[in-house]
Amino acid sequence: MSLEFAIHHRCARSQARVGLVTTPHGSFDTPAFMPVGTRGTVKGILPTQVAQTGAQILLNNTYHLMLRPGAELVQSLGGVHRFMGWDAPILTDSGGYQAYSMADINAIDDDGVSFRSIIDGSKIRLTPERAIEIQNQLGADIIMAFDDCPPSADPGSTTTNQARLRHAAARDTKRGSYDHDARLDLALDRTARWLERCANAHKRSDQALFGIAQGGTDLDRRSRSIEQVCQVDLPGYAIGGVAVGEAHDDIVRVVAHAAPQLPEAKPRYLMGVGYERDLVAAVLAGCDMFDCVLPTRNGRNANAFTSQGQIRIRNAQYREDPAPIEAGCDCLACQPSANAWATPDGLPISRAYLRHLFSTEEMLGPILVSLHNLRHFQRLMSDLRTTIVNGDWGGFANRWPVAREGLLPELLRGLQDDKP
Repeated sequence: MSLEFAIHHRCARSQARVGLVTTPHGSFDTPAFMPVGTRGTVKGILPTQVAQTGAQILLNNTYHLMLRPGAELVQSLGGVHRFMGWDAPILTDSGGYQAYSMADINAIDDDGVSFRSIIDGSKIRLTPERAIEIQNQLGADIIMAFDDCPPSADPGSTTTNQARLRHAAARDTKRGSYDHDARLDLALDRTARWLERCANAHKRSDQALFGIAQGGTDLDRRSRSIEQVCQVDLPGYAIGGVAVGEAHDDIVRVVAHAAPQLPEAKPRYLMGVGYERDLVAAVLAGCDMFDCVLPTRNGRNANAFTSQGQIRIRNAQYREDPAPIEAGCDCLACQPSANAWATPDGLPISRAYLRHLFSTEEMLGPILVSLHNLRHFQRLMSDLRTTIVNGDWGGFANRWPVAREGLLPELLRGLQDDKP
């Protein structure tokens, strides 16, 4: 058995559902948010602490673990679970996103992608077969197909990064100038062909392979990609190429169109989406799994998530603020006494103290804000699961103003609660 998925409840007024995914390393509830442990660690946080925030599954990055310490070493030490001390489900991405995000230092063709190592500049070749081989060696419970992730919209030339993407895309399509429609079509066909190669290369029956649909913000191409990808029967499917520069409205439009077209009885994974309003909209569209670096990346940069919006801890207004990051949060920073693993007389950490930690570059500041942010997103997922069952969307909107924009209008019109 590589993966089982059971849907326990469906929302009466949206596509949202509550379920349970079971893997060889345990189960996780859906909708689920996966903290990102890029190099086999959620930066600055012990695995036991990650679990205590409510996380039940983590994401590791294939490209970075391939570079250091190497998939062969991880395999020789018992696989990625034992290597990082996490005895619960793990998902590995394929390296396809790195082909997009590092477009200026790679070359893509119909067979795969050639990278220059960010470690020493050496040449690295990733093909569908090699991406699967690496993930087989790492040993995660869920592994992703190697895909071609194009820019979701015409990159234009307004920023340095977008100009780099545009130049790389023009180079890879072998045209004198960039043609966005041609780039999307090329990515769709490559992704479909590469998925078949991934499925043929996959050798471990204890790992679930997920396919990835692309298509940018073009809804017809999204439908076409989903049809192509779903021709390969797999335990689950993902929506890729979202949250790579689009506005919130485009994210909502694409996901609302794509998610219901994926197989209803299998997990639907929206890759890389992390802001609260986007997560809520995706849950209502029928997505089950999410990942994003935002909780820890922002935490390391003194940006704390709250139900009202982000707090910039470095701001001078918090210099003498005795309040915790968010009243009512039960994370280790805001309410230590709520955690059985904390000392009984633990006191809330003030915003003033956190600002001091960041001002003096003490490592405890990023750790505490990261812990808070991780718990914030797990609290959001838990509340979503509860609300899908009890139908109290008005109460949810009151508890999570930061996510209100992601709610369907009909859920905010005072309709009668849908009861289980």
